[in-house]
Amino acid sequence: MMYQVKYKIWIDADGDSFLGNGRFSLLKAVDELGSLSKASKKLEISYKKAWDMIESINDAGQEPLTTTSIGGSGGGGMTITAYGKKMLSQFERLHNDTRDFIDQQQFKN
Repeated sequence: MMYQVKYKIWIDADGDSFLGNGRFSLLKAVDELGSLSKASKKLEISYKKAWDMIESINDAGQEPLTTTSIGGSGGGGMTITAYGKKMLSQFERLHNDTRDFIDQQQFKN
């Protein structure tokens, strides 16, 4: 029988969820696409859910992780702040380090 260790990582801020896999994926998609609307479509979640997630992330952080620009001839958009990029980088490193550690573990019966 083959066993495989599974895990989930998330970060709380003062008891509230701050950053986990879903929020990380949303922020990465916003960074890639420059738009919350496009990011929510890519991840197949509603715009409302994506907006609520972004608000929650920004409220939980020491400073906002995203900024928005109002539409016009070029359209509006959303970008990741320098603080947001730092948090994404740290979460990605934590996730990769944890995955590497877990992958080295062997669980035998």
